[in-house]
Amino acid sequence: MEYKVVFAALKKVCEDNIAVLGGPSDLPYGAVAKRLVTCMRQIQEHCRALEPVVASFTAVFHHYDFDAQTPGNGYRTLVKVLLSCLLHIIHKGRYIASNYNGAFFRADHNVSEMEAYCNALRQLRALLHLAQRLINDNDHGELYCLQDQELSNRFVQEYSSMHKACFYGRCLGFQFSPTLRPFLQTVVISMVTYGETYGKQQSGFGLAALSLLTSGKYVIDPELRGAEFERITQNLDMKFWQSFWNLTESGLLTGFSRIASSPVQVNFTLTVPPVTLRLPLASDPRLTATVSPPIAHWGPGPVNMRLISYEIREGQDSEELLAYSRTDPPPISASHFPWIQKQPRSPWLLIHFHGGGFVAQTSRSHENYLRTWSKELSVPILSVDYSLSPEAPFPRALEECFYAYCWALNNCHLLGSTAERVCLAGDSAGGNLCITVSMKAISSGIRVPDGIMAAYPATLLTTDASPSRLLTLIDPLLPLGVLAKCINAYAGMWVYNACECECALCVLFNMSALSGTESQMAQPAVESGSLSSLGRDTAVLLGDLTQGASNWIQSFLDPMRTTGGARSLSSTPRGSPSNETRMTSTRTSTTNCGSRTDYPEGFEPLRSECLAFIRPTSCPIIRNPFVSPVLAPNNLLRGLPPVHIVASALDALLDDSVMFAKKLRDMGQPVSLTVVEDLPHGFLSLLQLAKETEVAAEICVEKMRKIFQKENPPSALRKRPKLEETYQSSNPSG
Repeated sequence: MEYKVVFAALKKVCEDNIAVLGGPSDLPYGAVAKRLVTCMRQIQEHCRALEPVVASFTAVFHHYDFDAQTPGNGYRTLVKVLLSCLLHIIHKGRYIASNYNGAFFRADHNVSEMEAYCNALRQLRALLHLAQRLINDNDHGELYCLQDQELSNRFVQEYSSMHKACFYGRCLGFQFSPTLRPFLQTVVISMVTYGETYGKQQSGFGLAALSLLTSGKYVIDPELRGAEFERITQNLDMKFWQSFWNLTESGLLTGFSRIASSPVQVNFTLTVPPVTLRLPLASDPRLTATVSPPIAHWGPGPVNMRLISYEIREGQDSEELLAYSRTDPPPISASHFPWIQKQPRSPWLLIHFHGGGFVAQTSRSHENYLRTWSKELSVPILSVDYSLSPEAPFPRALEECFYAYCWALNNCHLLGSTAERVCLAGDSAGGNLCITVSMKAISSGIRVPDGIMAAYPATLLTTDASPSRLLTLIDPLLPLGVLAKCINAYAGMWVYNACECECALCVLFNMSALSGTESQMAQPAVESGSLSSLGRDTAVLLGDLTQGASNWIQSFLDPMRTTGGARSLSSTPRGSPSNETRMTSTRTSTTNCGSRTDYPEGFEPLRSECLAFIRPTSCPIIRNPFVSPVLAPNNLLRGLPPVHIVASALDALLDDSVMFAKKLRDMGQPVSLTVVEDLPHGFLSLLQLAKETEVAAEICVEKMRKIFQKENPPSALRKRPKLEETYQSSNPSG
């Protein structure tokens, strides 16, 4: 919708509500009506300031797109999110103006919703102001300012002190597809419920009952839910994050996923021993290159994988392959079922690397869409269960994925494929690994894959500021604190801290950080096993879920491991809605590290009582081109196969995709970028939840089908270009 139409409609709604509730009236609402009038006037003030800002963005944000046919970048997204917030305010305002005299009108509920969106609007106004700073400070057309570390540090500091709870309560997920909002609400309620019950030693039934009772209050009280979610995610511990997302590995959830997804005839895990491999050189197949097994951090070790195939193909039931199986009991050979007809080997092979921020999940978490891919593409899929950080930081995961790729090329006959065409596919962290494995193949001189399908890949593993990364302030699935911890874990900078030390410094810090809030510290809980049977007692299932997820809260707070100066709470208290929405006369904002951010006269965003402490991503490893491929020199990227990137307009990593695609395009590399709307990061894992996710997943399938069906000679027949030569694709469109 045209932004001018939205602002005009909002102006009328505000005027209508003020006229109805602001004058002499016999309405029985009293103070509630005054609160609403105050809220509508503040919305008017915000919008008067925001309309020219939006106009300035719309005039220039096309310069930051990948191309004219692919409108998508962080500046567009921020405007889109703002307009979505305004549309919600318009809808609610029209309802109030039309129904305030109704017998069933819930005055307090409606004014609380309007105040929540007013708070959200205020914070979005701050984000747009920060985005203006980015446009002014960055080079034309650039979404990142990679040379200005101070600029990025200022944005991280500002993020650390800004209030976020309003985005996790009544306004939760307003920017996403409406069909996904119940899922997001479930995720948030689950997280805060696990935080509430963490450390409580009770029986399975008692813990389940406590969990259900606790979750109820977060359904009833959105403000409490938002405040607790902010408190937990501000300083989310890595173990908390890992355990929560690893719940998707539980027998109960994977059982439901398998019921909802396509059935397959082959689905079992493999363990490949660390044996040196020899592969033919791409430039001269008569010569070979040696590929050593992964050795980083603890020496040679096996690599775990999962083979998925919709149909049983030749080789997949061979004794040689089944010898690698780590399934207990071993998978049954197709020879035991003579009525099942084995299919010939497929000319295609899909190798998959899963997402999870390099720290969580396995191929099991991603089975729901891998099964669908195997059916729709009629291709065997080898998904790699690489070792996870922080226990296995870079380069262990990359070494294992590259070794798995090489092993698959040598043993494709066991996987039910002739590997005439090989595609790499992955999402998020897996998308990063698809790109870096291909770079490693180029530098090793062996065959490169025939194409890459990377869904919302992480191509810059830093906390450098970009407009889309400002969304980490409002995203319930990818807060900046989580992103930074995943990056530091992969870079080997993670330090476990359970907030159990009793030194005076930590005691003083904990007291000051928790003043005015519940200061009960979480204590380690007893680990429980994953769910392995759908027939177990319901109370025990719920208890195990709660207990297992509790393990990922190892602490709510990090000690003061910062390089900046002393941190202090904001002078803007978070209290009643009227206090939260109060405008201040402060000209500048002092962030938690002492730097100052200029805001317009008379405006300042709301501040959080619980500051976020984010370890800077300053380790040199994150600038390694095999960690952050967008920083790779051209000679490491020349010779990449066609890269098809599928990103989401509402993803905090959108700018990673745009900048990497632009870099490849400017080099003459074959690349395509597709930006889908209204979906969060990780939409592939939400395949069955909404029509929009199904459409986005189908786009990914079409990109892979394009790679498999392309008429160009397979990569095994292409000669690897010399690194010093400029590579030109015969089909730059990909």
